[in-house]
Amino acid sequence: MDSERAHRQLRLIAETVQTAEALGAEVWLRGGWAMDFFLGAVSRDHEDIDWFAWADDATALTGALLLHGWRSVPGPPPEWQLDFVKDGLESSLTLVNRDGAGRVVVAGGPWAGTPWPEGMLEAEPRCVAGVRCAIVSPQVQIEIKRMMPVWDASRPRRLKDAEDIARLEAALRVRERRSEQGRGNRPGRSLPHRGAPVQGDAS
Repeated sequence: MDSERAHRQLRLIAETVQTAEALGAEVWLRGGWAMDFFLGAVSRDHEDIDWFAWADDATALTGALLLHGWRSVPGPPPEWQLDFVKDGLESSLTLVNRDGAGRVVVAGGPWAGTPWPEGMLEAEPRCVAGVRCAIVSPQVQIEIKRMMPVWDASRPRRLKDAEDIARLEAALRVRERRSEQGRGNRPGRSLPHRGAPVQGDAS
């Protein structure tokens, strides 16, 4: 893994979060970096940094990023996604809106108005190497990685997506086990004496 590149990308993630906060705008990491922020550590190399942002903030975010040394580069329709590069590293803002029912939807392009999965932007912020950032929920990360080749036939299934799904599912299982243990250890519930074998344990 290219640790130097990951460190540079983390600096740019922190810069983007600070830029958005200064504007009163919101951004959420998506893709591989969202996975690593949920995991709490860098697990693999990342080609770029992917974000969600509200379409209403696109103009202000673009202006502020350009002032911080980012450069706009051609990409998908700008009402759908904005692409930038800085110091040889790429970043993209996929734009979202809310529809009349309050759902988060694709802001523009050929899928404008299509709902994203429910609860996508409701995860708690997470940290990697002291950088704190909002992320797409891990359950929705899994759904997007599984379904993107179905939603968009031009995007083939990739080995790294299967590996990311496995990492996320494993982390969610660990979190669920810890949650169950926490519920089992609530005050008022009798606990086994320290060191005593628990039923089902190998002694």
